[in-house]
Amino acid sequence: MPPTRARTTRRRTAARTALVAGLLLTTAACADAAKAEPREKAFPFSGDRLNVRTHDNPTDLVAADVEEVRVTLWFDDGASLGSSEITWELRGDTLDLNASCSGLANCDTKFRVEVPRDLTVLRNGDATALKG
Repeated sequence: MPPTRARTTRRRTAARTALVAGLLLTTAACADAAKAEPREKAFPFSGDRLNVRTHDNPTDLVAADVEEVRVTLWFDDGASLGSSEITWELRGDTLDLNASCSGLANCDTKFRVEVPRDLTVLRNGDATALKG
């Protein structure tokens, strides 16, 4: 007796689901920011207060003997089948840092922001302690 249309559709759906799950597991195991090559940018900044928007990315904020704002990014999107977007720009008194993936992707990200010691720094609009 030949399979019914509903049974064939269920089998195809199950096969697709298994394929997607396998791809996600494979991709998830690959991304590791600790193994990524660091990228750096420096931003001249003359204000006395800086708001760092992190978009939930791990971000170390460090007081340092620097005259500008220095950002280091470690970003790995593994064997991603999706797309990635990186934003790190200074507009006015806001430093916007974002690294994300979409689609069948898994990213691992870390930012480090070094700021002048006398600068007041906010994290996502809230007062925060600095390392260093």
